[in-house]
Amino acid sequence: MGNVNLGTYADFEKFVKDLRTTNDSLIKIRKESITKRINKDFRDLDSSTGWSRFVGSYGRGTATKGVSDIDVLIELPQKTYDRFNRYIGNKQSALLQEVKRSISTLYPTTKIGGDGQVVVVEFNDMLFEILPAFRNIDNSFTYPDSNNGGRWKTCKPIHEINAINEQNKKYNKKIKHLVRMMKAWKETNNVPISGLLIETLAMNFMKNWEYNDKSFVYYDWMIRDFLYYLSEQDKEQSFWKAWGSGQYVWREGIFENKARNAYEISVEAIRYSSSENLSLERKKWRQIFGNCYRGLA
Repeated sequence: MGNVNLGTYADFEKFVKDLRTTNDSLIKIRKESITKRINKDFRDLDSSTGWSRFVGSYGRGTATKGVSDIDVLIELPQKTYDRFNRYIGNKQSALLQEVKRSISTLYPTTKIGGDGQVVVVEFNDMLFEILPAFRNIDNSFTYPDSNNGGRWKTCKPIHEINAINEQNKKYNKKIKHLVRMMKAWKETNNVPISGLLIETLAMNFMKNWEYNDKSFVYYDWMIRDFLYYLSEQDKEQSFWKAWGSGQYVWREGIFENKARNAYEISVEAIRYSSSENLSLERKKWRQIFGNCYRGLA
Protein backbone atom coordinates (compact mmCIF):
# COMPACT_ATOMS: atom_id res chain seq x y z
CA MET A 1 0.00 0.00 0.00
CA GLY A 2 1.12 3.58 -0.67
CA ASN A 3 2.06 6.17 1.89
CA VAL A 4 -0.87 6.80 4.26
CA ASN A 5 0.71 9.65 6.21
CA LEU A 6 -2.10 12.21 6.09
CA GLY A 7 0.37 15.06 6.57
CA THR A 8 2.19 14.01 3.39
CA TYR A 9 -1.12 13.63 1.57
CA ALA A 10 -2.18 17.15 2.59
CA ASP A 11 1.24 18.61 1.75
CA PHE A 12 1.19 17.27 -1.80
CA GLU A 13 -2.40 18.37 -2.30
CA LYS A 14 -1.41 21.90 -1.24
CA PHE A 15 1.79 21.78 -3.32
CA VAL A 16 -0.15 20.98 -6.49
CA LYS A 17 -2.55 23.86 -5.84
CA ASP A 18 0.29 26.27 -5.09
CA LEU A 19 1.90 25.53 -8.46
CA ARG A 20 -1.12 26.67 -10.46
CA THR A 21 -0.88 29.91 -12.43
CA THR A 22 -2.39 32.91 -10.65
CA ASN A 23 -2.56 35.64 -13.34
CA ASP A 24 -4.96 33.94 -15.75
CA SER A 25 -7.32 36.92 -15.95
CA LEU A 26 -4.57 39.28 -17.08
CA ILE A 27 -3.25 36.71 -19.56
CA LYS A 28 -6.75 36.27 -21.00
CA ILE A 29 -7.25 40.05 -21.36
CA ARG A 30 -3.96 40.47 -23.21
CA LYS A 31 -4.63 37.54 -25.52
CA GLU A 32 -8.05 38.91 -26.42
CA SER A 33 -6.69 42.41 -27.06
CA ILE A 34 -4.00 41.09 -29.42
CA THR A 35 -6.48 38.75 -31.10
CA LYS A 36 -8.95 41.55 -31.69
CA ARG A 37 -6.30 43.80 -33.24
CA ILE A 38 -4.99 41.12 -35.61
CA ASN A 39 -8.48 39.94 -36.58
CA LYS A 40 -9.37 43.52 -37.46
CA ASP A 41 -6.24 44.05 -39.55
CA PHE A 42 -6.13 40.69 -41.32
CA ARG A 43 -9.81 39.68 -41.49
CA ASP A 44 -11.66 42.97 -41.03
CA LEU A 45 -13.59 41.24 -38.24
CA ASP A 46 -14.37 42.53 -34.76
CA SER A 47 -13.58 39.43 -32.71
CA SER A 48 -11.41 39.13 -29.61
CA THR A 49 -11.72 35.35 -29.31
CA GLY A 50 -11.95 33.86 -32.79
CA TRP A 51 -9.01 32.43 -34.73
CA SER A 52 -6.60 32.32 -31.80
CA ARG A 53 -5.60 29.83 -29.14
CA PHE A 54 -3.07 29.38 -26.38
CA VAL A 55 -0.37 26.89 -27.30
CA GLY A 56 2.89 25.90 -25.60
CA SER A 57 2.85 24.95 -21.92
CA TYR A 58 0.03 27.40 -21.12
CA GLY A 59 -2.12 25.95 -23.88
CA ARG A 60 -1.39 22.39 -22.74
CA GLY A 61 -2.24 23.28 -19.15
CA THR A 62 1.19 22.55 -17.69
CA ALA A 63 2.41 26.09 -16.98
CA THR A 64 3.25 26.87 -13.36
CA LYS A 65 2.89 29.91 -11.13
CA GLY A 66 5.10 32.74 -12.32
CA VAL A 67 5.06 31.59 -15.95
CA SER A 68 6.93 34.20 -17.98
CA ASP A 69 6.34 33.05 -21.58
CA ILE A 70 2.84 32.82 -23.04
CA ASP A 71 2.49 31.30 -26.52
CA VAL A 72 -0.48 32.33 -28.65
CA LEU A 73 -1.21 30.98 -32.13
CA ILE A 74 -3.14 33.42 -34.32
CA GLU A 75 -4.74 31.80 -37.35
CA LEU A 76 -4.54 34.01 -40.43
CA PRO A 77 -6.68 33.63 -43.58
CA GLN A 78 -5.44 31.63 -46.56
CA LYS A 79 -5.41 34.76 -48.73
CA THR A 80 -2.70 36.18 -46.46
CA TYR A 81 -0.56 33.11 -47.03
CA ASP A 82 -1.10 33.37 -50.78
CA ARG A 83 -0.14 37.05 -50.75
CA PHE A 84 3.09 36.55 -48.85
CA ASN A 85 4.02 33.34 -50.63
CA ARG A 86 4.24 35.35 -53.87
CA TYR A 87 6.89 37.61 -52.36
CA ILE A 88 10.44 37.52 -53.70
CA GLY A 89 12.95 37.13 -50.89
CA ASN A 90 12.23 36.32 -47.24
CA LYS A 91 8.45 35.89 -47.30
CA GLN A 92 8.37 34.74 -43.71
CA SER A 93 10.20 37.77 -42.36
CA ALA A 94 7.83 40.05 -44.28
CA LEU A 95 4.82 38.34 -42.70
CA LEU A 96 6.25 38.62 -39.19
CA GLN A 97 6.96 42.31 -39.75
CA GLU A 98 3.36 42.94 -40.82
CA VAL A 99 2.02 41.15 -37.74
CA LYS A 100 4.48 43.16 -35.63
CA ARG A 101 3.18 46.43 -37.10
CA SER A 102 -0.39 45.38 -36.32
CA ILE A 103 0.38 44.67 -32.66
CA SER A 104 2.48 47.85 -32.38
CA THR A 105 -0.62 49.96 -33.05
CA LEU A 106 -2.14 48.35 -29.94
CA TYR A 107 0.93 48.71 -27.71
CA PRO A 108 2.92 51.64 -29.14
CA THR A 109 5.20 51.99 -26.09
CA THR A 110 5.82 48.27 -25.55
CA LYS A 111 8.94 46.62 -26.94
CA ILE A 112 7.90 44.29 -29.75
CA GLY A 113 10.35 42.24 -31.77
CA GLY A 114 10.75 39.11 -33.85
CA ASP A 115 12.40 35.85 -32.90
CA GLY A 116 12.69 33.95 -36.13
CA GLN A 117 9.25 32.34 -35.94
CA VAL A 118 7.20 34.54 -33.62
CA VAL A 119 6.47 38.15 -32.75
CA VAL A 120 7.52 38.80 -29.16
CA VAL A 121 5.56 41.30 -27.08
CA GLU A 122 7.64 42.22 -24.03
CA PHE A 123 5.33 43.27 -21.21
CA ASN A 124 7.06 44.24 -17.98
CA ASP A 125 5.93 41.04 -16.23
CA MET A 126 5.89 38.46 -19.04
CA LEU A 127 6.49 37.78 -22.72
CA PHE A 128 3.77 37.00 -25.23
CA GLU A 129 5.07 35.05 -28.21
CA ILE A 130 2.64 35.39 -31.11
CA LEU A 131 2.83 32.69 -33.78
CA PRO A 132 0.99 33.66 -37.00
CA ALA A 133 -0.10 30.48 -38.75
CA PHE A 134 -2.34 28.97 -41.40
CA ARG A 135 -4.56 25.97 -40.70
CA ASN A 136 -4.17 22.87 -42.86
CA ILE A 137 -6.82 20.23 -43.64
CA ASP A 138 -5.46 17.85 -40.97
CA ASN A 139 -5.59 20.60 -38.29
CA SER A 140 -1.86 21.08 -38.41
CA PHE A 141 -0.58 24.62 -39.01
CA THR A 142 1.89 26.13 -41.44
CA TYR A 143 3.93 28.90 -39.83
CA PRO A 144 6.83 31.18 -40.85
CA ASP A 145 10.47 30.56 -40.00
CA SER A 146 12.46 33.59 -41.11
CA ASN A 147 15.84 32.10 -40.20
CA ASN A 148 18.42 31.31 -42.91
CA GLY A 149 16.56 33.05 -45.71
CA GLY A 150 13.11 31.89 -44.66
CA ARG A 151 10.90 28.84 -45.09
CA TRP A 152 7.48 27.52 -44.09
CA LYS A 153 7.30 24.90 -41.33
CA THR A 154 4.52 22.78 -39.84
CA CYS A 155 3.40 22.22 -36.25
CA LYS A 156 0.57 20.26 -34.61
CA PRO A 157 -0.29 22.02 -31.34
CA ILE A 158 -3.94 20.90 -31.34
CA HIS A 159 -2.84 17.27 -31.56
CA GLU A 160 -0.48 17.77 -28.60
CA ILE A 161 -3.11 19.54 -26.50
CA ASN A 162 -5.67 16.82 -27.21
CA ALA A 163 -3.16 14.08 -26.35
CA ILE A 164 -2.17 15.45 -22.94
CA ASN A 165 -5.78 16.31 -22.06
CA GLU A 166 -6.83 12.76 -22.91
CA GLN A 167 -4.06 11.21 -20.82
CA ASN A 168 -4.65 13.64 -17.97
CA LYS A 169 -8.32 12.71 -17.84
CA LYS A 170 -7.50 9.00 -18.07
CA TYR A 171 -5.25 9.20 -15.01
CA ASN A 172 -7.38 11.58 -12.92
CA LYS A 173 -5.27 14.74 -13.44
CA LYS A 174 -2.01 13.07 -12.43
CA ILE A 175 -0.21 13.84 -15.70
CA LYS A 176 -0.42 17.62 -15.33
CA HIS A 177 0.15 17.44 -11.57
CA LEU A 178 3.31 15.41 -12.13
CA VAL A 179 4.56 17.72 -14.89
CA ARG A 180 4.09 20.86 -12.79
CA MET A 181 5.86 19.30 -9.82
CA MET A 182 8.76 18.18 -11.99
CA LYS A 183 9.03 21.68 -13.43
CA ALA A 184 9.58 22.89 -9.86
CA TRP A 185 12.39 20.31 -9.59
CA LYS A 186 13.82 21.50 -12.91
CA GLU A 187 13.85 25.16 -11.83
CA THR A 188 15.15 24.49 -8.33
CA ASN A 189 18.01 22.28 -9.49
CA ASN A 190 18.78 23.86 -12.88
CA VAL A 191 18.05 20.61 -14.71
CA PRO A 192 18.71 20.71 -18.49
CA ILE A 193 15.37 19.33 -19.63
CA SER A 194 12.56 21.06 -21.52
CA GLY A 195 8.99 21.26 -20.31
CA LEU A 196 7.80 19.39 -23.40
CA LEU A 197 10.23 16.55 -22.69
CA ILE A 198 9.00 16.36 -19.09
CA GLU A 199 5.45 16.08 -20.45
CA THR A 200 6.45 13.42 -22.98
CA LEU A 201 8.29 11.29 -20.42
CA ALA A 202 5.52 11.76 -17.84
CA MET A 203 2.99 10.26 -20.25
CA ASN A 204 5.38 7.47 -21.22
CA PHE A 205 5.89 6.70 -17.52
CA MET A 206 2.27 6.88 -16.41
CA LYS A 207 0.93 4.27 -18.84
CA ASN A 208 3.03 1.59 -17.13
CA TRP A 209 3.14 2.86 -13.52
CA GLU A 210 1.46 0.30 -11.31
CA TYR A 211 -0.30 2.91 -9.13
CA ASN A 212 -1.63 5.07 -11.97
CA ASP A 213 -5.20 4.70 -10.67
CA LYS A 214 -4.41 5.99 -7.16
CA SER A 215 -4.93 9.35 -5.44
CA PHE A 216 -2.79 11.96 -3.67
CA VAL A 217 -1.88 9.30 -1.10
CA TYR A 218 0.55 7.92 -3.69
CA TYR A 219 2.04 11.20 -4.91
CA ASP A 220 5.28 10.79 -2.96
CA TRP A 221 5.71 7.36 -4.53
CA MET A 222 4.83 8.82 -7.92
CA ILE A 223 7.62 11.40 -7.61
CA ARG A 224 10.09 8.78 -6.41
CA ASP A 225 9.25 6.35 -9.20
CA PHE A 226 9.25 9.01 -11.92
CA LEU A 227 12.64 10.31 -10.80
CA TYR A 228 13.97 6.76 -10.98
CA TYR A 229 12.41 6.42 -14.45
CA LEU A 230 14.15 9.63 -15.56
CA SER A 231 17.46 8.48 -14.13
CA GLU A 232 17.26 5.26 -16.16
CA GLN A 233 16.84 6.97 -19.54
CA ASP A 234 19.52 6.26 -22.14
CA LYS A 235 22.01 9.14 -22.01
CA GLU A 236 22.83 8.51 -25.66
CA GLN A 237 19.23 9.09 -26.76
CA SER A 238 19.01 12.50 -28.41
CA PHE A 239 15.25 12.85 -28.95
CA TRP A 240 11.84 11.43 -28.06
CA LYS A 241 8.56 11.75 -29.94
CA ALA A 242 5.89 14.05 -28.56
CA TRP A 243 2.46 12.60 -27.89
CA GLY A 244 -0.14 13.64 -30.43
CA SER A 245 2.14 15.33 -32.95
CA GLY A 246 5.04 12.89 -33.16
CA GLN A 247 7.42 15.85 -33.41
CA TYR A 248 10.95 15.34 -32.16
CA VAL A 249 11.55 16.57 -28.61
CA TRP A 250 15.27 17.08 -28.34
CA ARG A 251 17.48 16.48 -25.33
CA GLU A 252 18.89 19.71 -23.88
CA GLY A 253 21.53 18.05 -21.74
CA ILE A 254 22.22 15.20 -19.31
CA PHE A 255 19.38 15.19 -16.80
CA GLU A 256 19.74 11.59 -15.62
CA ASN A 257 22.38 12.30 -12.95
CA LYS A 258 20.32 15.00 -11.25
CA ALA A 259 17.28 12.73 -11.45
CA ARG A 260 19.24 9.96 -9.68
CA ASN A 261 20.29 12.36 -6.93
CA ALA A 262 16.72 13.59 -6.47
CA TYR A 263 15.47 9.99 -6.48
CA GLU A 264 17.78 9.15 -3.56
CA ILE A 265 16.54 12.21 -1.66
CA SER A 266 12.94 11.16 -2.30
CA VAL A 267 13.67 7.73 -0.82
CA GLU A 268 14.90 9.48 2.35
CA ALA A 269 11.82 11.72 2.41
CA ILE A 270 9.52 8.71 2.22
CA ARG A 271 11.45 7.00 5.00
CA TYR A 272 10.86 10.03 7.24
CA SER A 273 7.21 9.98 6.24
CA SER A 274 6.95 6.36 7.36
CA SER A 275 8.30 7.35 10.77
CA GLU A 276 5.94 10.35 10.79
CA ASN A 277 8.78 12.84 11.06
CA LEU A 278 7.03 15.44 8.95
CA SER A 279 9.57 18.19 9.59
CA LEU A 280 12.52 16.22 8.23
CA GLU A 281 10.38 14.84 5.42
CA ARG A 282 9.46 18.35 4.26
CA LYS A 283 13.11 19.37 4.43
CA LYS A 284 13.97 16.58 1.99
CA TRP A 285 11.15 17.43 -0.42
CA ARG A 286 12.31 21.06 -0.39
CA GLN A 287 15.73 19.88 -1.56
CA ILE A 288 13.93 18.54 -4.62
CA PHE A 289 11.25 21.17 -5.18
CA GLY A 290 12.52 24.29 -3.44
CA ASN A 291 10.58 26.51 -1.08
CA CYS A 292 7.41 26.25 -3.16
CA TYR A 293 6.91 22.95 -1.30
CA ARG A 294 5.78 24.58 1.93
CA GLY A 295 3.47 22.13 3.59
CA LEU A 296 0.44 23.09 5.63
CA ALA A 297 2.29 24.29 8.74
